[in-house]
Amino acid sequence: MIDFDFRPTSYFDGTGPSSLLVKLTYPESQWGDEINIYCTVLDGEYQFEAIDFYGNEIQLNPEKSNEPLSVQEIILLIETMEVKNKNPQGNIELTLAGIPEVESKCYPNLNRYFEEKRKTFGLG
Repeated sequence: MIDFDFRPTSYFDGTGPSSLLVKLTYPESQWGDEINIYCTVLDGEYQFEAIDFYGNEIQLNPEKSNEPLSVQEIILLIETMEVKNKNPQGNIELTLAGIPEVESKCYPNLNRYFEEKRKTFGLG
């Protein structure tokens, strides 16, 4: 059972100013696209940023938070990502429509949610 209320105590281990929260891989993409979601702290708030290979601007909801996100909140962030720029590079809109494979040290059971979802759609 996935604990959707689980919230990490921290995203940082003291090794740098930013932390990789989630690595998303889209194996059905023609190019095997990846999107990484990072967190930094600015003015006491966690700031979230998604980065893809092409440098597209990706809208996240939420963009910032006063505390680490719960599993439910990080799932919502991942599933509602949208492209901000008017002329996106690559096929980012199609990629975002897919269901990613997920890796995360901060959210140990997050991959299970997306594995089950991929299986439901015949992708696993």
